[in-house]
Amino acid sequence: MMRLLAFRRRSPEGCCSARWGLCRLRGPFDRGAFLGQRAAAMRVGAFSPCTVWARALWIVLGLSTPEGLWAWERKANTTLAMPLVPGRFGYTHEEAFPGLTFTNAVALASPPGETNRLFVVEKQGRIVVITNLAAPTRTVFLDISARVSTSLSVSDERGLLGLAFHPGYATNRLFFVFYTGPATTPVPGGTNALHNILARFQTRADDPSRADPASEVRLIVQYDQANNHNGGDLHFGPDGYLYVSLGDEGGAHDQYQNSQRIDKDFFAGILRIDVDRRPGSLPPNPHPAATTNYAVPPDNPFVGATQFNGRPVDPARVRTEFWAVGLRNPWRMAFDPVTGWLFCADVGQNAREEVNRIERGGNYGWSYWEGNFQRTNTALIPAGFQHARPLLDYGRSLGYSVTGGVVYRGHRFTDLHGAYLYGDYGSGRIWALKTDGTNVLENRFLFSNPLGGPFNAGGISAFGTDPRNGDVLYVDLRFGTNAVIRRIVYSTNFVGAPLPADLAGTGAFADLVTLQAAEGILPYELNLPFWSDGARKRRWFSIPDPTQTMEFHPTDPWRFPAGTVWVKHFDLELTNGVPESARRLETRLLVYDGRAGYGVTYRWGDSLTNAWLVPEEGLDESFVVFSTDGSVLRTQVWHYPSRVECLQCHTLAAGFALGFNTPQLNRVHDLGHGPTNQILDLARAGYFRNPPSNTAGWRVLARPDDPTASLESRVRSWLAVNCAQCHLPGGVQMAQWDARLSRPTALTGLINGRLVHGPEDARLIVPGDPERSELLRRIAVRGPGQMPPIATTVVDVEAVALIERWIRDELGSWQSFEDWQRSQFPDPADPAAAPQADPDRDGDPNYVEYLAGSAPWDSRSRWVFWLHSEGPGTLRLVVWQPANRAVAVEATADLTPPVQWSPVTTPVDWVSFPAQARWLELSLPSAEKAAYYRLALQEP
Repeated sequence: MMRLLAFRRRSPEGCCSARWGLCRLRGPFDRGAFLGQRAAAMRVGAFSPCTVWARALWIVLGLSTPEGLWAWERKANTTLAMPLVPGRFGYTHEEAFPGLTFTNAVALASPPGETNRLFVVEKQGRIVVITNLAAPTRTVFLDISARVSTSLSVSDERGLLGLAFHPGYATNRLFFVFYTGPATTPVPGGTNALHNILARFQTRADDPSRADPASEVRLIVQYDQANNHNGGDLHFGPDGYLYVSLGDEGGAHDQYQNSQRIDKDFFAGILRIDVDRRPGSLPPNPHPAATTNYAVPPDNPFVGATQFNGRPVDPARVRTEFWAVGLRNPWRMAFDPVTGWLFCADVGQNAREEVNRIERGGNYGWSYWEGNFQRTNTALIPAGFQHARPLLDYGRSLGYSVTGGVVYRGHRFTDLHGAYLYGDYGSGRIWALKTDGTNVLENRFLFSNPLGGPFNAGGISAFGTDPRNGDVLYVDLRFGTNAVIRRIVYSTNFVGAPLPADLAGTGAFADLVTLQAAEGILPYELNLPFWSDGARKRRWFSIPDPTQTMEFHPTDPWRFPAGTVWVKHFDLELTNGVPESARRLETRLLVYDGRAGYGVTYRWGDSLTNAWLVPEEGLDESFVVFSTDGSVLRTQVWHYPSRVECLQCHTLAAGFALGFNTPQLNRVHDLGHGPTNQILDLARAGYFRNPPSNTAGWRVLARPDDPTASLESRVRSWLAVNCAQCHLPGGVQMAQWDARLSRPTALTGLINGRLVHGPEDARLIVPGDPERSELLRRIAVRGPGQMPPIATTVVDVEAVALIERWIRDELGSWQSFEDWQRSQFPDPADPAAAPQADPDRDGDPNYVEYLAGSAPWDSRSRWVFWLHSEGPGTLRLVVWQPANRAVAVEATADLTPPVQWSPVTTPVDWVSFPAQARWLELSLPSAEKAAYYRLALQEP
């Protein structure tokens, strides 16, 4: 925030205080106090004994261009051959019901025997029915939104989650839903709790398209300490019993220890219950969540159980409702109407996604196993544990959140008949899996749903079937409020242009031997590159059409026109520290299509003249890296990313082109027209629709090895580059901390921040205690739980040492403003302790005193700065810059409200965060008109 300089009149003549040197102010002045802002405007105009006239208009108002800058001709690119959207053939999609949209749709269902109605479950608490599917219209069937805990965010896993119609629905009008409702009992740590509710409703007798909200009968009401991993899918099996999927209660890593328990609560498995309470069925064992409104089938696998995993259990405490256990976050299940097999997709932690065929009494392994990956040391797994392996699992190169599908039994697509069609919410990929019940016979990739929405994800939240013909439908969540239902169809024609098979075919380079870019493709440099396992990188970009422009922003991501392409080339030194040993690895291209985009990479292999397209799923290659003495330093696995992995980081929320922003590009570089600030250079050539005229107030990322920058600014810069693509509002991680550089450390949620996925007592960063700081631990490991989760197999030891040093040496004495209040004021609630209060009446509000390290009760202790005139036409501003604080200057020519302040160009030192305090000096420009200035102290 901007803190304004405050003048104080000391005499009727308007003499400045001694801090303003020789100047005597004649004319108005502005004194104000904002939150965290020091108020003052100083007028540059008539002074006595010296008169100064400042020519400051272009700096103050940003109306003209500094001397020495010249325009250069922007070149078109005519060689790039990358399609805007990659071509495809075979299976694709179309909107099933054009014109109909839904809000956070998460399930599709139809009553048994019906062929002309489809019901859509909306997470907010509504069920919508589409009537007359040939000429579809939508009607609200049930609205219980007032009873449901959820939000509009597509990442929120709470809400109305499941719907199943009773097998006898045609006559009894009964249907069942699963939803999360609010809980009044808090959980440790003060987080929101909820209830998982399984309930029965009835359709109105006088209107088959409207349910009776007052008919609710609850069967299970399970208290839940976390918002995520609720499951909630409902299906009646061929046996007439109701099957209910349940997550592990949430958090992460099975933190509530539910996954391998059958004698605790209703979590981490699939229930099978008798909603008709048939003769011979059993009452449930007593439990606070259970009711007498259902019964337990007598052949359920854990009825009468005295052991589980080889260990004794009390049969009176066993949740006999369980049909299968050991599931983490089962997201969508379905029965094959022909074989009766039950398929269920289980979302993984951070390693594997899995598809299971659920069998009676099966234990699917969580949290001992994640897919076919063993998470727990064998010695800690009970000897009696029997793992029901998944039919199939896959890693993060193909997606990161599996969505269970349906078995296709339609007749339009013979080759898909009997296949289980499923997808991935993150990558948008859809596959067709064929199995004999035990083995996978085929797992065929069909196509990818377009990426989009707040997470730049595929958005596949549910599958269903068209009751008229068995066509497979799926929900494309998009931004949540505009979800659509898509139909899988077949196209016999190749749609779009194919990807170039080799790097030469991309048209990116005029000379592949020297890597000279083609005309209209410009090189650029970053202040702080993303950690890439020690590889050296070179970068280029192109907006091929010279009439298209970008939108500049000093802090937020820039906006780009469709067709923008970025190119990045990787070399790896095979002898550490010897540039001549570098081997060409890959060259990546990132293409923006105006909505999202795609990334591909080309592997060089042993060639120095061309590189070839890497398969869509990516690949790994090992290299031996030597020390300069010839000894083996390490065997390094280099991962060529899949096209899915490219877009896990390159999200719209993060700006898509991650390094192409102001803090990264704000540096001197030669684009071929002489060294100058590369952003201003692009502005001169017409690359921006809103070209900046100067660099006033622009941040610069600090490198980890820069001793002149504060530890905090170096750490925050590294986190912004390596973490902010996911850890930001709208990012793919449901994290409670914000890694963006624009957020002050105190507001990031880093310091003593809780983990969304982790133990209750775990913290992101514990000041003074690296061993207990989970963020540091995850950055320092490679394997399960590592951060960043993809794109690296080698630890950035320099960054680990830097962050460890910051936590140990600096954060032990770090204070937030609230900490500072408590240390300076007996009662922090006292109005005198407020951020904008000024108890010592020195013109500096408390927040400025906090930033400056001065005393709020001592008017002699304050942030120091002054104006110094050395004669007509010269005016110098002298400012004390505290360590780890930046200084910004703004100016205006008119104090008439509303005042329009503009940044003043200052040396880069002013907007950096120094390791040591220092004096700064700035010569203010002379002006023909009066100008007013204000100063700011800023924290990292």
